[in-house]
Amino acid sequence: MNQDRKKIFIFDTTLRDGEQSPGASLNPQEKLEVARQLEKLNVDVIEAGFPAASRGEIEAIQMISKKVRKPVICGLSRMIRKDIDACRQALKFAKNKRLHVFLATSMIHREYKLRKDKSELVQIVKKEMEYARRFFDQIEFSPEDASRTEWEFLAEVVGIAIEAGATSINIPDTVGYALPSEFGDMIQFLVRQLPELGNAVTLSVHCHNDLGLAVANSLAAVANGANQVECTVNGIGERAGNASLEEIVMAIDTRKDSLPVRTDIELSEIIKTSRLVSRLTGMVVQPNKSIVGRNAFSHESGIHQDGVLKKRETYEIIDPHRIGLEESQLILGKHSGRHAFRERLKKLGVVLSEKELERAFERFKKLADQKKYVFDEDIQAIVEDEVVRIPTTWALEHFSVNIETQRPPRALMRLKKGGKVFEVSSSGDGPVDACYKAIEKIAKVKAKLSQYSLNAVTGGKDALGEVSVKLKFKDQEIAGRGASTDIIEASVKAYLQALNRALAYGNKRRREALV
Repeated sequence: MNQDRKKIFIFDTTLRDGEQSPGASLNPQEKLEVARQLEKLNVDVIEAGFPAASRGEIEAIQMISKKVRKPVICGLSRMIRKDIDACRQALKFAKNKRLHVFLATSMIHREYKLRKDKSELVQIVKKEMEYARRFFDQIEFSPEDASRTEWEFLAEVVGIAIEAGATSINIPDTVGYALPSEFGDMIQFLVRQLPELGNAVTLSVHCHNDLGLAVANSLAAVANGANQVECTVNGIGERAGNASLEEIVMAIDTRKDSLPVRTDIELSEIIKTSRLVSRLTGMVVQPNKSIVGRNAFSHESGIHQDGVLKKRETYEIIDPHRIGLEESQLILGKHSGRHAFRERLKKLGVVLSEKELERAFERFKKLADQKKYVFDEDIQAIVEDEVVRIPTTWALEHFSVNIETQRPPRALMRLKKGGKVFEVSSSGDGPVDACYKAIEKIAKVKAKLSQYSLNAVTGGKDALGEVSVKLKFKDQEIAGRGASTDIIEASVKAYLQALNRALAYGNKRRREALV
């Protein structure tokens, strides 16, 4: 049934327009890595770059053309012979190739940038399109700054480009100026004037996000006859960026009731593609970004969590599995309620009586007021400290670490057990390792450190550091956590907490075995 819907072609310009984001430049190998992932995502067209920019750009596009064979590979060109020739060279290995030429048409660009009148622009289009047709079967023409161009002149230029051989016409909202209603009306006007648009000739749109309307404008164009959308992964691009690929695709997929169209995008590759582009470009995805942001499928509000636990669709309009996520997250924080807390305990395998649950929940709410997120280890600690009451077998009396150049650090550790104090010294690969080895000597235990992480709880020079560890004692993996302005002390506290828990669990097992 989905195949009966009109197809919207996805023209990805992450490697061209997206790469123009300040600081987002990619080397040829990185561009190839992104292109291969875009092929897995099943985009229809990859605009691989602007060949006239540099020799390296040409080589990168040639590399992509040789390795990525399924999508159309496109190169951008001004309506200048040397640019067109650079595209010829860059795309000579492409299985399916497209030339994308552009020329500004708005009054402000004609007067201040090009210093040419309308008749001169018409002649440039005719002349350069004729030249391009010698070498390319697929040619896309863009009247730059179309949304600020007089509609009658825009229709005239587009008509001339089609007569000269353009197979695709792209209408760009170059500076993100348009409103969805007027951009939709413009597309509808062009389709009325030139009925071949969206049929024999692909009708494309390329919207920027200066007013935050790039996706809305793109969808308004689709609703009015456009059958190709130009976009970027994570919405990256110059200034405020481009229309976001994942938002457009998921809006079309989610709102089938209002948009009788489809794309051929492989939805399960969306998250993987987003993370790859973010990692290689260094452009961090904002947490509240639609579809791919860290918080897009996270819920902290107690009311929302309760609804999602009862039926996911109450607060999630997209199934996270469809875009490549394992599941949505219930983030435990100060807004969370008993239902979410009880479910997290169940997930952790903890069974409490109603009285114990109430005590643990009250302690959880107090902790949630003090920190942004409450992790599973925090909940385990709450249950053990407030309900199970883990005894402190080993307590820290004192420690010091001696660090000298070209010598292994040495730790002096003093621990208390019952009424006795034990003291040893030990060296290690680092100060934390030296402390842990000293603790093991005193307690006569051997544990494998399977996880160690350090986070700053507060800011400033006297920041409170929080260390989380996981220790493996034979078949047990026990979590521990410690906090201090001294990260070595926080590390020691975390290790001792895990050790005391392991000993308590061991004693409990021995008691159960005797019963």
